Amino acid sequence: MKGEMMRRGTLIGCGLAIVLLAALAAAAAESARPADPAIAAFEARTYTDAKGESLPYRLLKPENYDPKQKYPLVVFFHGAGERGTDNLAQLKHCVTLFAKPEVRTKYPCFVLAAQCPPSQKWVDMDWDSQKGEQPKDPSPSMRKALELIDALQKEFSIDAKRLYVSGISMGGYATWDILCRKPDMFAAGIPICGGGDDTKAAAMAKVPVWAFHSEDDKTVKVERTRAMIKAMKDAGGSPKYTEYTGLGHNSWTKAYAEPDLLPWLFAQHRP
Repeated sequence: MKGEMMRRGTLIGCGLAIVLLAALAAAAAESARPADPAIAAFEARTYTDAKGESLPYRLLKPENYDPKQKYPLVVFFHGAGERGTDNLAQLKHCVTLFAKPEVRTKYPCFVLAAQCPPSQKWVDMDWDSQKGEQPKDPSPSMRKALELIDALQKEFSIDAKRLYVSGISMGGYATWDILCRKPDMFAAGIPICGGGDDTKAAAMAKVPVWAFHSEDDKTVKVERTRAMIKAMKDAGGSPKYTEYTGLGHNSWTKAYAEPDLLPWLFAQHRP
């Protein structure tokens, strides 16, 4: 009886070992699979400021980068769901469009996608209300993002007259915020389902903007974008605005699939 029990125990142990080895082999095979080429094209980097505070970011460089040429820089701000420290989640939505082979060939550029820490916002502003007040100073994450943009212009051959900014949701707020703070820095902006302080919009009235929102958005009220567009027009600007129906909060997927979006963006130059 005792020998039989030992034999059964040995068989069970061998079976568990085989299952464990199979699981390890599957995990190894999964990790060995080639990464998504669009994601792999973005180099993982970290910016560290004078205080020793860091901001993880990904950078897409032009193929066959030539430092003797000047290239546009696209700054992309992700949404709240992509906050973190993995330096990867910020590539979940939209931004990998710029890494498609046909896009890289037609529109060679740098693309910056920084990642906001879990407990912070790009803009310290209420997301749920119908109006917002821009803080006097940029948030810690926005401050580092601005410093990073300056640092990249010193490191690489970037055309200062062709800096573009886009963002979705929390990043849409970031887009409005940075355009209001730095209207002379950017050649164009694409804020998607975000919001800003419409009392500050006059400062950026002349910046080419193409904004997007869905009228049934329950997360960020469509009135936030409508107010910014109206304020720009009242100040003499001519922003483009596309309002969708039935998309809820996810208006970015359709916006980034608009066939005229990239041609419009890359046609913009600061005077």
